[in-house]
Amino acid sequence: MANDAQIVGWSHSKFGKSEAPDLEALIREVVPAALDHAGVEAQQVDGIYLGVYNNGFLKQSFEAGLVGMAVPELKHVPANRLENACATGSAALYAALDFINAGRGRVALVIGAEKMTAIPSQDAANLMLQGSYFPEEGHFDAGFAGVFGHIAQNYFQRYGDRSEELAMISSKNHRNGMLNPYAHMQKDFSVAFCNTISDKNPYVAPPLRRTDCSLISDGAAAMVIADADTAAGLQRAIAFRARTQVNDSMALSRRDPTEFAGATQAWAKSLAQAGLTLDDLDFVETHDCFTIAEMIEYEAMGLAERGKGGDIIRDGVTQRDGKLPVNPSGGLKARGHPLGATGVSMHVMAAMQLAGEAGEMQLPKADRAGVFNMGGAAVANYTSILERVK
Repeated sequence: MANDAQIVGWSHSKFGKSEAPDLEALIREVVPAALDHAGVEAQQVDGIYLGVYNNGFLKQSFEAGLVGMAVPELKHVPANRLENACATGSAALYAALDFINAGRGRVALVIGAEKMTAIPSQDAANLMLQGSYFPEEGHFDAGFAGVFGHIAQNYFQRYGDRSEELAMISSKNHRNGMLNPYAHMQKDFSVAFCNTISDKNPYVAPPLRRTDCSLISDGAAAMVIADADTAAGLQRAIAFRARTQVNDSMALSRRDPTEFAGATQAWAKSLAQAGLTLDDLDFVETHDCFTIAEMIEYEAMGLAERGKGGDIIRDGVTQRDGKLPVNPSGGLKARGHPLGATGVSMHVMAAMQLAGEAGEMQLPKADRAGVFNMGGAAVANYTSILERVK
């Protein structure tokens, strides 16, 4: 599979409770800035790929049409909307990469956006729960937190209580988020706070506490993708050494919920395609919708044997100054999780590091990155290996 399409520019809104009234306004925040960052004019864009989950967060549908409304210069450019639960942004990105690599265009615009805070939080939780296998998992009172609480319960029953290790992951990501100006929450929580049940940190879906759960957020991110020849004439270019999507059974009852088998395959295939090992990566942005997800993902990416993911955070491997920093942006836990924007945001965060444009977040060494974004409970699994070309 050709991987000539490259990231040549991007932009990112502040995540959190946005004053933007709707998706159109969120799109308008990021698209002109991304085109400007890439050094590309609107008339050069051949295709638009928009990732939005929506599903009732807003009454507006036919979201692809909003791009031309937000930025009239793009009103005649073919636009498509994609949805793949929490991996919606990566679905949009991969469609754009396929568009460029197939020779159908030379420049594509990728946008991920979501407005989640316009409805009550319980309604938002109910909408997100529809991203599970509803006939069997729709009964969880705490929404998707209930799904991952179920996963954590199974994990603890098999491998022992890992609550303190989950608190370490949460504390790490919040500390990293302090350096990210785009993060929804910029507060430094200690391991002790994250590991203690209190009025400020109650159980949400035992054994998961509030500090184990990502935030309901608004936000948008955008990227400009170009073929290699076009990218050669622009200021920066981040290439895909590899990219893979692997799906798994939607129903947790039909697989081992403590093993993210699809994620494991996606990581193995991308590393093999890239001709690399984890030792060749300088950092990873991974999908920590809940802290238990990040811990199991350590095992899926090959950092630890099954049941040993907690050892990785205890040994400091994934800390900012560790052997393989994970989520130097703060992850979904601190950065926020606007569903349609998340996959695009994760790739933007990685690209910023690789281009040396990450500001206070910048790692001392950032030549190659892994990005893992998943839809549902490790159902749609996307793994990208990125490296700087120029």
